Amino acid sequence: MKLISPLQAERLKFSPSLPALFQECGSNVTISQQEPLLPAGDKDSIHRKFPETYGKPIITFKQGGKSESQPYNVGVIFSGGQASGGHNVISGLFDGLKYLNRNSKLYGFLNGPCGLLSDNYVELTSEFIKPFRNTGGFDMIGSGRTKLNNKDQFDAVKENCLNLNISALVIIGGDDSNTTAGILAEYFLANNISIQVVGCPKTIDGDLRNEWIETSFGFDTACKVYSELIGSICRDAVSAKKYWHIIKLMGRSASHIALECALQTHANITIISEEVENKKLRLQTIIESICSVIVNRSRQGKNYGILLVPEGLVEFIPEIKVLISELNDLLAENSANQEDIANAGDTKELQKHGLSQNSAEVYLTLPDDIRLQLVMDRDSHGNVQVSKIDTEKLLIQKISDHLSNLKIEGKYHDSFSSQGHFFGYEGRCVAPSNFDANYTYNLGYTAAAMIRAGETGYLSAIKNLNLPVSDWQPHGIPISGMMNMERRHGSEKPVIQKYLVDLNGKPFNKFAENRDNWAQDDDYIFPGPIQYFGPESIADSCTITLSLEKE
Repeated sequence: MKLISPLQAERLKFSPSLPALFQECGSNVTISQQEPLLPAGDKDSIHRKFPETYGKPIITFKQGGKSESQPYNVGVIFSGGQASGGHNVISGLFDGLKYLNRNSKLYGFLNGPCGLLSDNYVELTSEFIKPFRNTGGFDMIGSGRTKLNNKDQFDAVKENCLNLNISALVIIGGDDSNTTAGILAEYFLANNISIQVVGCPKTIDGDLRNEWIETSFGFDTACKVYSELIGSICRDAVSAKKYWHIIKLMGRSASHIALECALQTHANITIISEEVENKKLRLQTIIESICSVIVNRSRQGKNYGILLVPEGLVEFIPEIKVLISELNDLLAENSANQEDIANAGDTKELQKHGLSQNSAEVYLTLPDDIRLQLVMDRDSHGNVQVSKIDTEKLLIQKISDHLSNLKIEGKYHDSFSSQGHFFGYEGRCVAPSNFDANYTYNLGYTAAAMIRAGETGYLSAIKNLNLPVSDWQPHGIPISGMMNMERRHGSEKPVIQKYLVDLNGKPFNKFAENRDNWAQDDDYIFPGPIQYFGPESIADSCTITLSLEKE
């Protein structure tokens, strides 16, 4: 038998709680339809793309009949990057299906969407699932980033599901993966294929959320992990008193992680990308603001500090955002331009290859390694891979250059010593916090309830997450109602709209009220590691962000 750690052995004993409705009647519930959910924008375009599922209602649940249901054959995949709690989604889905009928079967397609295409699967039995309950990672069945985006692929998914007599497919993923779930549901309905599709909201970045989805799973655990690490560095900084620590955090499209970690640790400086975009702050303005704090702390004898920055910052800085947009379009049209742009030595040469004069000038002000990172590697959507851009190194170099100029002017008298960090993968596969363990189990259980109710094209969701689990309210959100149009590979594509930090929201206002004091004072908080046992106020707590939003 494979050895496991003492903590893992204890976590296997953890039994997730259920809301009152599920405690009373399990997953054998019926639906109550609420108001239709329409997209906030691009309504005509979304309607044309999703004629079968457009305008579906939000659904809630009520007690159903007590008779045993028919057995269900259901498929499930992980799609995209890992997030703590994924195994509990499958556990909740499995238990919910078995509650409906003990002969129900759950098939896990291996390594994400490619398993669906290649018919590579395993039947998930009670014994198979048991050692994965309450554990981190997606290693139960693996994940992948294969994109399902054409009819041939959809036909293959249909054939492989029908061969197993699968009548429902559950996709556990982020905004892109659940966009695919919506497209797949539309395809099945349009072709009179009786396969339901249900999604579950996953991403540690926290941007798959809105009025109806209070948080995505994995966000709570990741923020607690990063905040523990940041708190330890804060303690080190105030002990050694000699380094500025520049810490890049996960979060390409939104700064939710950076904001939550700032609230948990009181780091001296935290850059919020959405504020940068809103105020149209240029890179030099950001650098000058950071250096102002460094100089003021230096005058107090504090030649150290903590700076938090989201990984996607560069895409929010106006002049770099324009540059990236131009590069994305140019390279989508002709990837051969990569070498030419990377090797260009002046503005005129860059303009010859398609950049505007302003973007060419911005490009040339960046360090050589940052230029290469902007040009060379693209993601599956044809966009720059911001996680590979060393934003922390870019800031360190720009800060160093500006402080050197201030020193020449006699306005700064210390030496700037820095340490760069990137906290990313450290937070993706941790054993889920009690919050995420309960939340994900209930997302899977809710997916089973939606399958029981015959719904398709929906995302599994839970309301009242700041309250005890018994007061949580499961519901279903139509995927098409959360869509907008985004530019991908040089053209407009439908995708679930990302939720950015609300600059008028309570979490940001709490941060804004305190950041000047945090900048000058050593008001650090040391959250410590995730607590799985002990007082509910510690072990079962949710994020500060969620608590503030639900006040």
